[in-house]
Amino acid sequence: MDALASLLEGPRARGAFVMCSLLDPPWSLRIQDRAPLTVVSMIRGTAWIMTDAAGSKPRQLNAGDIAIFRGPDPYTVADDPATEPQIFIDPGNVTKTVDGEILCETLSLGVRQWGTDANGATLMVTGTYESAGAASQRLLRALPPVIVLQRGDFDTRLLDILVDEATKDEPAQGVVLDRLLDMVLIAALRAWFARNDAPAWYHAYSDPLVGKALRLLQHNPAHGWTVASLADAVGVSRAALARRFTDLVGEPPMSFLTEWRLALAADLLQESDATIESIARQVGYGSAFALSTAFKRHFGVSPRDHRQGTTPAELSSAG
Repeated sequence: MDALASLLEGPRARGAFVMCSLLDPPWSLRIQDRAPLTVVSMIRGTAWIMTDAAGSKPRQLNAGDIAIFRGPDPYTVADDPATEPQIFIDPGNVTKTVDGEILCETLSLGVRQWGTDANGATLMVTGTYESAGAASQRLLRALPPVIVLQRGDFDTRLLDILVDEATKDEPAQGVVLDRLLDMVLIAALRAWFARNDAPAWYHAYSDPLVGKALRLLQHNPAHGWTVASLADAVGVSRAALARRFTDLVGEPPMSFLTEWRLALAADLLQESDATIESIARQVGYGSAFALSTAFKRHFGVSPRDHRQGTTPAELSSAG
């Protein structure tokens, strides 16, 4: 598994929200849906995107450009930076006015189409990952709040297919859109990483020593790895491996392994019916109790609560 494949192993769309927006100026959308990852593609017209990050400046999107937003922080997409937000997108893709009036049905223009004018000057397609597998957290941490790729920076043929499929209403269409969205995201991120915007640890996979160690840890997380056994497997001293691994990856080998094991466990809890005991042994923990202790310390919720979709904030409010 190469570096990019490892990073992109996590985000797989499952019932992703895909929508075509058709708008006439002036328009401004305030996105506060707390989605972990969103892809916005400009098909016709132009738009400006604004994040709340300190020091960030408005960035323009032209036809053929694509923006990738890393959540959960809100952002604004508008025809002009000066246009005040008129429509607010809340969690669950509930669309409201400034006064709280729900517009989901009012602005419907057909299958996966909404906006102010079916022939609007602006057409953009949005693909929202409403939930991300925990194994993708490593990818999310590698991304800035927003990435912009211009037409020509990446292969747009997949985007053309996504646009064509977005308004169809055929059997299993949601599954088709999920897979297309994944492919568009991967194509865009592959182009972005190729521009040397990748974090330093990304390049560690190409290091003959650390790259081998990373693959050993990822491919066999259930093994009882120690720094000594890992160093022996790659043929160097323990001190040499620990030093080089930390320098290139940004964290010690065992910290990386712990995070990887817990990320895999989080995905397995949501994607399978296996018992917590079984999952614990599958990812390298000796018992369900050991996994639960580490899991709650890392994620703030127990494996059982994570499987049920309970967040730390919900647990706090319930208490």
